[in-house]
Amino acid sequence: MGETTTPIFPCRSIDRTWEFYEALGFELQLRQTRPNHFIAVARGDLALQFYGWKQHDPAASMHMCYVGTADVDALHEAFRAGLKAHFGRIPSRGLPRLGPLKDMSYGVRQFLMTDPDGIQLRVGQPISDNFEHIDPPKEKVARALHTAELLADSKEDPQAAVKVLDHLLRMDDPAPTSAQRLTALVMRTDMAVRMDDLPRARACLAEARNLDLTQDERAAVQDNLARLAELEETVAAP
Repeated sequence: MGETTTPIFPCRSIDRTWEFYEALGFELQLRQTRPNHFIAVARGDLALQFYGWKQHDPAASMHMCYVGTADVDALHEAFRAGLKAHFGRIPSRGLPRLGPLKDMSYGVRQFLMTDPDGIQLRVGQPISDNFEHIDPPKEKVARALHTAELLADSKEDPQAAVKVLDHLLRMDDPAPTSAQRLTALVMRTDMAVRMDDLPRARACLAEARNLDLTQDERAAVQDNLARLAELEETVAAP
């Protein structure tokens, strides 16, 4: 039938909003200042619209949309490159911020991008035919990692995720494998960065870098190793 859906979000300034999305590779489709401030931007088939509203509170924003893509890795890398060129770093705390790319428990590979006004794009690619949440693992360490990930990403509750991760990192029966420990440390670093606890983030990064991983383990945690490098860059930034 040819119908399309385009979300329309509030923003405090159409100029600042356009500057941000231009850095991500979007093109300006329409701009108006009368009777209302408004812009329409697009990146290929990904179209977004924004209206100016000075009373908008980014900290209280619950606005989001899901973006499906056939190549989530390429889009994540393009956003990373654009943000780094614009800001001189890849922002991963506060606003705006770009989250890690990871395989989720409900059959998609995705990342979250939140703009300066708290508008969140959840960008994902199917990696399974089943989009139901998988049952939690039975093994104790794997179950804790699964729970922490849900709390951090789906619930966006870093404090609750920290409690699970700190308990996991103290476990010795059973003790996490090196790959599991790396996964926990990367997630714990991410939570520390989100909570502006940079001393804890640096301590976790140091421990993660000192882990002895086999070649097979490194292959299994490739996404976490990439995130580790991103977090090191974030923590080192002024």
